Amino acid sequence: MRNLRDYIATDSDFHAADFIASIITGAERLTTFPMIGRVVPEAQHENIREILYRGYRSIYRIVGERVDVLTVIHGSRDLWSQEPKPWDIA
Repeated sequence: MRNLRDYIATDSDFHAADFIASIITGAERLTTFPMIGRVVPEAQHENIREILYRGYRSIYRIVGERVDVLTVIHGSRDLWSQEPKPWDIA
C-alpha cells in the first residue's frame, strides 16, 4: 500500500491519500460482509476472494471469523504465472 500511495503521490498527494482511503474503506466492509467479494479465478478456492476498486484487486482470505487482506495489486498483473501466489505466502 505504501508503494502504491507513493506512486500515485508523484502526481498528487491528495489523490494518493483519497485512493488509499477508498481501498481501506472497502477492506473494512469485509469485517461485516466477508463474502461480498468474488472468488479469485486464479485461486479457485471459496475462501480466497477479491474486491475491485479502480482497476486494483484487493485479494483476501477468509479464515473462520477473520479476514486477512493478502495483497492489493493492479488488475493487469498476471497471477496465473506469478509464483509464489499471494495466498501461498500469507
